[in-house]
Order: sequence, then C-alpha cells, then structure tokens
Amino acid sequence: MTRPWTRAGAVATIALTVVAGQAQAAGVLTIGRREDSTTFDPIKTAQNVDFWVFMNIFDVLVRVDKSGTELQPGLAESWEISEDGLTYTFTMRDALFSDGSPITAGDAAFTLLRIRDDEESLWSDSYTVIDTAEATDDRTLVVTLKTPSAPFLSTLAMPGASIVSEAGFESMGAEAYAEDPVASGAFTVMEWRRGDRVILEKNPNFWEADRVSLDGVEWISVPDDNTRMLNVQAGEMDAAIFVPFSRVAMLQQDPELNVHLEPSTREDHLLINHEHEPLGNVEVRRALDMAIDKQAIVDTVTFGLAEVANSYIPAGALYYNADNLERPYDPEAAKQMLADAGVSDLTLDYVIEAGNEIDEQIAIQIQQQLAQAGITANLQKVDPSQSWNMLVDGEYDLAVNYWTNDILDPDQKTTFVLGHDTNMNYMTRYENPEVKALVEAARVEMDPAAREEMYVDLQEMAKDDVNWIDLYYSPYINVSRSNIENFYQNPLGRFFLEDVVKE
Repeated sequence: MTRPWTRAGAVATIALTVVAGQAQAAGVLTIGRREDSTTFDPIKTAQNVDFWVFMNIFDVLVRVDKSGTELQPGLAESWEISEDGLTYTFTMRDALFSDGSPITAGDAAFTLLRIRDDEESLWSDSYTVIDTAEATDDRTLVVTLKTPSAPFLSTLAMPGASIVSEAGFESMGAEAYAEDPVASGAFTVMEWRRGDRVILEKNPNFWEADRVSLDGVEWISVPDDNTRMLNVQAGEMDAAIFVPFSRVAMLQQDPELNVHLEPSTREDHLLINHEHEPLGNVEVRRALDMAIDKQAIVDTVTFGLAEVANSYIPAGALYYNADNLERPYDPEAAKQMLADAGVSDLTLDYVIEAGNEIDEQIAIQIQQQLAQAGITANLQKVDPSQSWNMLVDGEYDLAVNYWTNDILDPDQKTTFVLGHDTNMNYMTRYENPEVKALVEAARVEMDPAAREEMYVDLQEMAKDDVNWIDLYYSPYINVSRSNIENFYQNPLGRFFLEDVVKE
C-alpha cells in the first residue's frame, strides 16, 4: 500500500519554487542515483541502494558517528555489559514510531530475533551469537550472547538491524511492511514509484524531529551517469551520487555546484563465479589476477583519484594488512599458468550494468588486458535492475561490484564474503572450510592482538585463494548544488539527511 504524493499529504503547505523550469517543493531535497530500491525490509537486502535510503527511514539501537569511527547512542540511550561479556542491558530511549506508537524494548527484541532467525534474513550468520533477547519492561532490553563477541555492539549499528515495529509486522505482514514500513527514523516512506523514485516525508514523531529542516526527500533513479550529472547541472535535481571520475574536474569548475570527495570504505573488485569451470581451479583464478593491470585501471579510469587495492579490507580500516600480497601484472606468466593448468581458449561472460560509465570503462580495460593472456571476455551489458539477480542466480563468470562497510568492525564484510552460506559468499560461490572456521573464531576472539593476527591471516588466505580480484579503493564522490548545506556521507555510507538545509 502506498500513499499518494500530494502537498496536503506531505506537509500542510509546502511552498513551490521553479528551478530551471522544474516545479519543486522548496523543502524537498531531490537526489539522483543509479538504481531503484528493492525493499524496505532491513533483513532482506545487502545493497547500498537500499541501505543508504533507509538509514534515514529507520533508526538503530547503536549509531556510528559522522566521522565513521565511533559508536554512539541511538534508540538505546545507554547500555551496560556484564563482566563476562555475555549480557548486554540496554535502556531504550523514549521514542515513537511514525504511526505514533512507542518504540519499546519488545520491538528491539523482535528485531534482533528476526534478523537471527528469519529464513530470508541475509544477515543471520552475524547474529547467531545471540542466545536470548528479552524485554524485561518497555524500556529495558536484555541480550544474552552464547559467547563473548568482539563485534557485537558494532553489528547493532548495521542498517540490517534497524528497529522495526513488531505490531506493524503482525498487522501488515512482512510483504506489505517491506513496501510501506512503519518508520523509526527521521523520514517515512510516502510513496515508492517503482523504477522512478522513492518519496520520503519528514517523520514528525522522530525523537530528533527538531533537528530535521527538510520537509521531504526524493531519491530519483537515473541509471545513466551522464544524464544524472546534467540534471544536477541544470538545477533539475539538488544532488546526485556516484559521480563518474571523468566528471569531477569539470563539475568542480561550476560555481553553482559543490563536489564532495568523502573518505570511504569502498572497495571495487572483480567477482568470479567459482562454480563455473575452470574458475573453480585456483591456478586459473591466480592467472586472472596476474592478467589484470590494476594500476592502469586506477590511472585511466579513476584519473588517479583511487588507489590499487590489495585486500578485501579497505585501507585504513580496522586490521587492514598493508603488506598483503599484490600479484604483479604479468600477462605472459598468466598465459603460462593457464597452460600449466591445462586450460586453453578460455572464454568468459562478463556482466556489466548498462549506463554505468565507470564499470563499462573498467570492463573494456579488463577485456583488453585479458586478451593479452589469451583470455576472451564477452561483455554483456544488462539493465541495472537485472544485474543483481544474475549474480544471485550465478548467471555470470565475471562482474565488477563494490562493497562499502556498514559497521566499524571487519567481521561483517569478512563474514559476508568469506564465511557466509546464505549469500554464497557474495555470489562468488567461494568455499574454504578452513577460512570459514577462522572467520567464526575471529568473531569471538576478545584479545585485540590475537584477533588482528587472525584477520591478517584471513586477508592472506583470501588473496591466496583469489576469492575475488581486488581492484581499487576510492572515495565517495557526490555533487550538490550550492544552495544545499550539510550534504555529507560518512565512511560507512550514511547520509545525514536530518542535518541537510535547502536554502
């Protein structure tokens, strides 16, 4: 069920202005992005296209600050941890859902048990450490763990653990809730026009409603990068994300625009489908790694704004191994490795999102580089709405994708890409029982030095196995018009739209 987008439905009276011939609500921020949302059910997505929208629709028990480096109170205003590290007692804030009902400890317990137990939860592996989650009263949540867990508090800040309404799920059902959720954050969903835009309005019941100056936000899907940039330049949108590297210098010259290069945890990589032979052969994957010139991609595609990646953990993040292996670019050695593995005339299907300028440029470069090692890459441009399902269904050999961390601790990404059955290790179908066991052990190791050693080992093992091919680390690159203040994205991807001012 959706609510129609009307001025009366959004705010009693929203003044209209005309910008570049387009009628826009003065207090509504319009943001261009590539893809449309897929769901508003926090546990059923792992995509930034969803997380980055509902980070301002839902609130979490524990937040990450603007610097992306520290935890701070969210819907839990305080907490205590038992000496044995097994019991966490949270005191809930006096807050309301968008429908006016109180956000209780019972809702928080329901949320945590649902992400742990629901068969459709993509994040269950990270929450199986929870033994019990109980509300001893409306404002007291007691969570007991099966074993001490170093990343547990960090996982509570993950968007997948956003606090949802138990009563809302019971009355609406999961499918309806995923379309029209009861919000716990700064904005609520007014309408979702599939394939076009998500329309949000200010949540007057948000516990920090006085902090929010915008009347609403529209996330508008514009798959083509060039069109999206032109829309912002023409004043038809207030902001856009995913600015192509090739446009940065030009946009910086426009006095009506602000280009934001924000520190990020983004890592771009080449996914490999291990189930498609001969890609299940580690020697073939190592040959692919050596056949790709990452520095050339950084220089030509990112215009030097990125740096070559050597690990699945991004540079600067907790336990990053700066000394991790970086295989040299050597197409002749790669060709010999393939021959030694008994592989010749290797042809691979490489899936690309149509309209994604950067991914298309990377694909052309990789296609040319692989050819030097005797490998043929067939480029398959598909609509962005199709590409994710193709990866999930295994209908690919190669595909560039990217990851941004959602929590401070490396456990989330490590679990998701190296030790996770539910999502087939980020669709790669990578399997290594020894790695998976170490992922589980690192999660419960409480000694920081021992834990760091485990993550160094995991990075080395992943690189040795070539679970995927690390390409580069890059900043978030967004653009906004000069009348927009405080448009900011922290390293974990959160847009603090509650602080944005539109003059």
